[in-house]
Amino acid sequence: MRVIGTAEDLPEADRADGAPHPRFTPKVIGHERAEAAFLEAYATGRLHHAWLITGPPGIGKATLAWRIARFLLTTPASVGGRLFGDAPEPPSTLDPGPERSPLSRIEALSEPALYLLRRSYDPKTSKLRGVITVDEVRGLKNFFALSRPDGGRRVVLIDSADDMNVNAANALLKQLEEPPKDTVFLLVSHMPAGLLPTIRSRCRVLPCTRLGPDQVAEALSLLLPDEPPEARTALAQLSDGSPGAALRVHAHDGVALGAEIDALLGSMPGADRMRAVALATKLAGRDADEERQLFLDLLERALAGLARQGVLGTDGADSGPQARLAPDAAAGRVWAAAHQGEPARVRRGLAVNLDPQTLILDMVLRIDKLAGECAARR
Repeated sequence: MRVIGTAEDLPEADRADGAPHPRFTPKVIGHERAEAAFLEAYATGRLHHAWLITGPPGIGKATLAWRIARFLLTTPASVGGRLFGDAPEPPSTLDPGPERSPLSRIEALSEPALYLLRRSYDPKTSKLRGVITVDEVRGLKNFFALSRPDGGRRVVLIDSADDMNVNAANALLKQLEEPPKDTVFLLVSHMPAGLLPTIRSRCRVLPCTRLGPDQVAEALSLLLPDEPPEARTALAQLSDGSPGAALRVHAHDGVALGAEIDALLGSMPGADRMRAVALATKLAGRDADEERQLFLDLLERALAGLARQGVLGTDGADSGPQARLAPDAAAGRVWAAAHQGEPARVRRGLAVNLDPQTLILDMVLRIDKLAGECAARR
């Protein structure tokens, strides 16, 4: 397997903060339908050569891809598609097959039948590269040129396909158009609409959806076993159905950040300016980029909640900040526009290196002004 860097010495583009790499996670939670669809194709001899595993970030798509890879590399090819009456029963789960020797090599990223394609580490900048390059995709030629002594399958796992630049995507397309024998491509994608249509058309899609609250809680019990149940519950409430998002919140103290957003909105209109200044100052730190991005994500979610409350009344609140700030559909539309515009405005400013403290404080004051306009409707 051609891989630059390991979890022990270098950052990995396909590993969430605070979580083990997906290759170490044998259990997939909440994607039984996708598993069943893959098994049905395998058992009936209709195993497609390329699978596009789609869905929002952090919901377990990569974990599913690695589970499929383990299954394919440990299950004899003759098991799928029973052609004779005495053929063995097809597997009913994606648990690893009888050939267990590849498992340790997969974890060590040394399995010769598996090619992992992901954003690599650039030693010149000491950072992960921003894209998957065409040279990295072209490395597949050398991978396919090596013969397999056992004549078994090969697996190419791409996490994520969204990270390929245009040249890399075109190079992959050539491989998908003329796939080598006994090779399965597994493409993880958060935004499949952004991929080349010709790539999408050559893949069978395995859609994955956001997890339910109980499923997120189950995932967090495995990922954060040392956290008390009440802490995992608070993380699940901020996860939006994504264990990966919950881990990001946990890694950057997002529960406290979410509470600070709730307190600020709860004080509006007439927000506590000293509190707003303190928050903006904290988020303006040189090493606070992740916290700033998480703050904007959590604020977007809070503004979306106000919009939903005003337009649909789905939260059922008759008191408190939501009822005060989003009393009717007109106010809901104001918050919907703020949800689309205010955090995006700050992100654009950050992208051109404007002062983070000024951007964030100005946004809070603009939201406070909107709160006054909406509260006046009551």
